[in-house]
Amino acid sequence: MATAPAWVTGAILGYVTLQRLVELAIAKRNTRRLLAEGGFEVGRRHYPAIVLLHGLWLATIWLTAFGQPLHLLPLALFALVQALRFWTLAAIGRRWTTRIIVVPGEHLVARGPYRFLSHPNYVVVACEIALLPAVFGLWATCLIFTVLNAAVLAIRISAENQGLREHAAPRERVQRSAIG
Repeated sequence: MATAPAWVTGAILGYVTLQRLVELAIAKRNTRRLLAEGGFEVGRRHYPAIVLLHGLWLATIWLTAFGQPLHLLPLALFALVQALRFWTLAAIGRRWTTRIIVVPGEHLVARGPYRFLSHPNYVVVACEIALLPAVFGLWATCLIFTVLNAAVLAIRISAENQGLREHAAPRERVQRSAIG
C-alpha cells in the first residue's frame, strides 16, 4: 500500500482539528446560555479526563500519521460517521455542549438520531476515535484510545443519565438538555 501524500494526511487531520476547535467555541457559547437559563453541570470531575484523552488522541495522530498508508475503508466509514455527527448536532441544536448541562424540567430531544439512540453523539465519538487512526493504519493508537474512551464514556454516560433522571422532564415529554 502506498504512503498517503502529506497534503492528504494534513487535509484530513486539519479538517478534524478545525472541526473540534469550532465545536469547542459552539459548546462554550451553548454552555454559557444553558447555565444562564438555570442549568447546572453534572459529572464535572471527569471532564478534564475527556479533554486530556481527546487532546492526546489527536496529537498522537498528528505525530504519527504522516508517511503512513491511507486505508480507504476506514476513511469511507469516517466520512459516514461525519454525516451522523452533523445529524446529531442538528437534532440537539443549541443544547449541544461538551459538558453535561442539565436544565431542570427541560424535555429530552426525541428527534433525529435521538429517536433511535439515547446517546448518538457518544456513538459518533467512539467511532471517530477508532476510525481516524485506522485511516492511517495506526492500529495500536486505535486500540489504546478506543479502550480509554470506553472507560471515560462509561463514567460520563452514567453521570449524564443520573442527572437527567433526577432533573429532566418526565419521559412522556422527552427532550435532551445535555450532549449525549
